[in-house]
Amino acid sequence: MRFAKWVYAIAGIYGILVTLPLYFTESAIGEMMPPAINHPEYYYGFVGLTLAWQFAFLLIARDPLRYRMLMLVTLVEKFSFVLAVIALAFQARVPQQIMFSATIDFILGVLFVAAYWMTGKQDTR
Repeated sequence: MRFAKWVYAIAGIYGILVTLPLYFTESAIGEMMPPAINHPEYYYGFVGLTLAWQFAFLLIARDPLRYRMLMLVTLVEKFSFVLAVIALAFQARVPQQIMFSATIDFILGVLFVAAYWMTGKQDTR
């Protein structure tokens, strides 16, 4: 269970650190990776949703056995992004920086799978 706590705590803290600044970088992103964001409601909605998941990761880290079923949903959170980036990469529609982010999410997703599996071995119900 200690492994799951660490994995989810690290994922949550890392996620907050990389997501929170997005609230202040909309125009810079448009300049670095044109075109500019033309639907800010989608951008800020994505940032808010992503940030909310980081807090869910921290919640799971507090009691992995209690929130073990929620771990399955976190796999969707991680791997849906990874799969979308892979599909976009095959179409040459994704910048290199995003590939790096997807790689980190893939590693965290694999660690989430391991945490789910290891936590199940400790479940005494």
